[in-house]
Amino acid sequence: MRILVTNDDGIHGRGIEHLVRALSGLGEVYVVVPDQQRSSTSHSLTLDKPLRIQKVEEKKYLVNGTASDCVRLGILGLMKEDVELVVAGINNGPNLGDDVSYSGTVGAALEGTLLEIPSFALSLVLTGGYHFEVAANFAFFLAKKIVQRGLPKNVYLNVNVPDIALEEIRGVEITRQGKRIYGKEILERMDPRGEKYYWIAGENISGISEEGTDIAAIEHSKISITPLSVDHTDYKMVEALKKWNLNWKKALSGELT
Repeated sequence: MRILVTNDDGIHGRGIEHLVRALSGLGEVYVVVPDQQRSSTSHSLTLDKPLRIQKVEEKKYLVNGTASDCVRLGILGLMKEDVELVVAGINNGPNLGDDVSYSGTVGAALEGTLLEIPSFALSLVLTGGYHFEVAANFAFFLAKKIVQRGLPKNVYLNVNVPDIALEEIRGVEITRQGKRIYGKEILERMDPRGEKYYWIAGENISGISEEGTDIAAIEHSKISITPLSVDHTDYKMVEALKKWNLNWKKALSGELT
C-alpha cells in the first residue's frame, strides 16, 4: 500500500522521521511537507501564488505551501491519487480541544478525507520527554486497524499521545473534543523605525478537564482518539432556526414584525 505522510512543522519536524520509519513496515511511504514552519494554518490552501515542488530525495518532497497544499499536491500531482492512507504528524505539541480549528496538522487530515482517503492527525503532547517513538509506534498500530476496518466517509481521526514512556501509557480512550482556554492579550511592540507590530500568540494555553474529553484523557496518561466529521452542521440549531420566522421579504415590506 502507498501512504502519504505530511506535517505542518516542515522537513525538520522532530517527529516525522520516527513516523516514516514506523509506517514503512506497513507500505510505501511518500513524504510531502511544507518547506518551512506552517503551524496554525488550519485547512488553508494557497491560491495567491504558484506552488512548487522540490525533490529532496527518493519519495521525499518539499512544497512552498501549507500542509493541506502538500496533501492535495501529493495525492493529485505526485502520486496520481494512488494513495490508501494519509497520516499528518507527528506534530510537535498538542492538538486538543479547540486547537483543531487552527491546526495545520488536523487540516491536512481533513484534506485527505475530502479527497476520500482514510486520514488521521497525530500529535505528541510535548512536556519535555520527546517520546516520538511512542507516538510513531501507535501510529503504526492505528494505521493497520484503519486498513483492516476502514473509516466512514467524511470522518477522520485526531490522535493525541502523552509525552511519556510506553510503559506509562494507561490505555487508549475514544474521546470528544474538549474546551481550550486561550489568552486574550495582544502584545504590542515598537520596531526601530517607530512602527507598531503585534504578537497574537505567547500566553500559556490551558483547558477544561471534563471526563470523556481529549484533554482529560491526556491528563490521565491515555492516548486520545477523537473522531471528527467534515460536516460541521449543528442539527439542533437547524430546527431552532426554522422557528425564527425568517421571512426576510415580508420584513422588508413591513408585513412582518
